[in-house]
Amino acid sequence: MDSLDGAKKAAVLLISLGAETSSKIMKLLPDNFIQKVSYEIANTDFVNPEQRDNVLEEFVNTAKARQYVLDGGIDYARDLLRQALGPQKAKEIIDLLNQIQFRERPFQIARKADTLQLANVLVDEHPQTVAMIMCYIQPEKAADILSQFPNDFQVDVAERIGTITSVSPLVIEKIEKVIENKFSNFVDDKSESIGGVHSLVKILNSASRSTEKNILSDLEKRQPELSNEVKAGLFTFEDITTLEKLDVQKVLRDVQNDDLVLALKGTTDAIKDFIFENLSARAVDNLKEQLEFMGPTRLSAVEEAQQRIVGVIRKLDESGEIYIERGDQDEVIQ
Repeated sequence: MDSLDGAKKAAVLLISLGAETSSKIMKLLPDNFIQKVSYEIANTDFVNPEQRDNVLEEFVNTAKARQYVLDGGIDYARDLLRQALGPQKAKEIIDLLNQIQFRERPFQIARKADTLQLANVLVDEHPQTVAMIMCYIQPEKAADILSQFPNDFQVDVAERIGTITSVSPLVIEKIEKVIENKFSNFVDDKSESIGGVHSLVKILNSASRSTEKNILSDLEKRQPELSNEVKAGLFTFEDITTLEKLDVQKVLRDVQNDDLVLALKGTTDAIKDFIFENLSARAVDNLKEQLEFMGPTRLSAVEEAQQRIVGVIRKLDESGEIYIERGDQDEVIQ
């Protein structure tokens, strides 16, 4: 494997991934590298299984390592890799990252800055600028910062996070330079496509219930469709297994039987078993019988039924009848 250069490894990877996936990746590569990789692909008649597996394994490990570095720095990445792969393999992957001159994520200085001081700096910035920065920092940190903003500013920033689709590298570079001086005094040394609904959901999943409720309430008035997308992403049908037993039983009492049968049609045995544990033996027998005789079902119908059950769960959570665990919660008083 070490005898292959970067272009050759990329060629092997693209060949292994297939034409459809590879064509999408090629569109994102620099023109000069596309030429090199295309030459290697054209001159590769056969990829033996061992070579393919080695390249794929290296790609997966390097991608994970890169994300670990983005999330917590090089030491964090090294520790996780050691636990997962052992010290020797971890060293090889970290060395590989250094060889390919890993580029730090934009706004790295903001990722290291103290949360409280960072919030004080950002509150004076334009909401669009803040939204961009928060898409690049850790979701938990972004949630903490978001909770410290005034309510109106919270919603302004959240709305922009949810609607960003892409940002020009030149814009990112310009803003990064402008704010870097403001952040530099607060940095603790010890210590591209962005945004969209997924980023906002990750942040709100780590936020307190009051912060989430404030943002979604105003967002529903400003952009109902965006609000619905975010709500749908905050809690999935599969997350029902995270609820307490009594809460699950409350949910099931409010769910239509037809919806429950449809929803269970597309789930794993583990989720079915979890639901069955919270129903009477008679109800379980009835459900199993309905599932057994149910014919082929459209995936969209299953997903719609699951989403209606999620709607019931969120409604009960909002009314305080059940409790959905989320980041930075207040303590629950027994």
